[in-house]
Amino acid sequence: MAHRNGDHARAGRRPEPARGSDVDPELADDLEAQFEGGQGVGEELVAAREEAARNLATAQRWQADFENYRKRQERDVAELRARAGERIVVELLPVLDDLDRVLDHAIQSSERGLELEQLIKGVEMVRARILTVFGKEGVEVVDPFGQPFDPHMHQAVGTREDPELPEHTVLEVYQKGYGLGGRLIRPAMVVVSSGGPLPAPEE
Repeated sequence: MAHRNGDHARAGRRPEPARGSDVDPELADDLEAQFEGGQGVGEELVAAREEAARNLATAQRWQADFENYRKRQERDVAELRARAGERIVVELLPVLDDLDRVLDHAIQSSERGLELEQLIKGVEMVRARILTVFGKEGVEVVDPFGQPFDPHMHQAVGTREDPELPEHTVLEVYQKGYGLGGRLIRPAMVVVSSGGPLPAPEE
């Protein structure tokens, strides 16, 4: 029985080199240290991989946050530019409205002679120049005469019965609308028809 216990005790110990062996004791110690440290190296490698994965995830989050910030800044700058242009356009719109009214009145009174025709041409030139400036700023004119009424783009200021036209057709544009940068900055003020057939449903 004592013989077996001795075997178990020897099984739990590192085998020692046999006496008279040619193995260098220092080399044996180095091999022992490497053998015992192998498990520690594996654990360090796993920890290093986990830390690298965490660092990569953090870097990806930072990159995504920066990209979102950059896009948000671009949107803010574009909106500021659009609003700056919108302010100028809004200030000039009453001038353009006055020119439109002068032209309408002058055309209706064209029988007054050549002098009136020259006035009409002059006003038309001024109006054209204003519209050119608007066009460079991305301004779009909303002139829906003869089109179906669109509550998102038009403001109805009256109705007029006309049984020959489809219901809610724009009969008169009292004041044109304008858009800027894909946004409506002023709806068109219109008079719409009533008493006519219902418009055909859209497919």
